[in-house]
Amino acid sequence: MNFQTHQASFASYIRNPEKNPLPIGAKLERMAMYRELFFNNINGFLIANFPVLNSLFSAQDWINLVQDFFENHVCHTPHFLEIPEEFLAYLENERKVLTDFPFMMELAHYEWVEMALSISDTEFSKMPLTNLKTSSLKLSPLACVLAYQFPVQKISHEFIPLKSDNPTFLVLYRNAEDVVQFLEITPLTFQLLQLLESSPEQTAHFYFTKLAEFTPMISAKILKEKGFEILKDFAKRGVIATP
Repeated sequence: MNFQTHQASFASYIRNPEKNPLPIGAKLERMAMYRELFFNNINGFLIANFPVLNSLFSAQDWINLVQDFFENHVCHTPHFLEIPEEFLAYLENERKVLTDFPFMMELAHYEWVEMALSISDTEFSKMPLTNLKTSSLKLSPLACVLAYQFPVQKISHEFIPLKSDNPTFLVLYRNAEDVVQFLEITPLTFQLLQLLESSPEQTAHFYFTKLAEFTPMISAKILKEKGFEILKDFAKRGVIATP
C-alpha cells in the first residue's frame, strides 16, 4: 500500500470508525486515541464558537451534528481558527436535515461574526466628533451590518422561534474596550450603514442625499437631523470611522 492510500484509509477511519475498516497494520487502541483527539478538538472549537447554538441541542443531538460535519465536510484550510467558517459552509451547502431549527444557519452566522470581530487584529482611529459634518466617513472595519429573517440576538434555550414575521436588522461592532456589542437598528439606519459600506469615504451630506432618494416620504430636513444624531451615536460607539 502506498503512502496516499494508507493516508486516505487512516483519515476515513478517523472520520467514522463505524463505516470504515481499521487501517492495515494499525492498532485499535492507538487509532481510538487519534480518533478521540481529532474529534474532541473539532467539537471543542465548535462549542466555543457557537455556544448559543450548542445550548439548543441535547448532548447526543449535538454530537450527531458534529459527527456529520466531521465525517462529511471536506475542509479547505488546515487552521483551527478557520473551522467555524468551514462549519458555516457545511450548514449552508451540505446540511440537509428537515428537523433542524429554521434559524440555524442565521444563528451560526451571527455567532461566527461575533467571534471574527473579537479576534480581529484590525485597528482603526476613532473619528473626532467635531469633524462629523465635514469628514469623509466609512464603516469601521470592526463593524458588520447584518440582516436576518429571525431575531438571532434573542434566541436562547428559553426562546426558540420557529417562524418570523419581520426581518431583523443589526450592527455588530467592537468598541474601544475591545468588547463586541450589537445594536438592533431600523431598516432606514440599515440602509444608511449599507451606503457607508458600499460607498466609503464620502461626507454625511452625500449619504443623506442618497438616503432621501430611497425615502421620498420623509422630509429631507428631518432625515438630516435624525441622521446626524445616529451618526454621532455611531461615532461614539466606534461603528463609523474616518479613512
